[in-house]
Amino acid sequence: MGEVISPTLTTIYPRSMNTHQYIRFRLNLSADQYLKVYQGIAKNITTVADDGRRVAFPAQNIKQFLTHDGVYGHFEMELTAENKFVSIKKLDRGFGSV
Repeated sequence: MGEVISPTLTTIYPRSMNTHQYIRFRLNLSADQYLKVYQGIAKNITTVADDGRRVAFPAQNIKQFLTHDGVYGHFEMELTAENKFVSIKKLDRGFGSV
């Protein structure tokens, strides 16, 4: 199995009657760190949710947010009750808070 990229912080927020869960986390991945995905060295991102839980997911899930500088910002990932990936969105434009 490939190397796991471990950036910084993450949070899981349940929403009302919806059986989906929403995980909020902050990423600070340099372009060099994300390059490991393209090189086949890393396949997953592991981070800690805002609430302290460890979360791991395929690096491809954040590919759409990759810039020349890397992947930076506060994100929210939606998962089904069975922990299947649904979507991800960026909550801010960089390092700032929501």
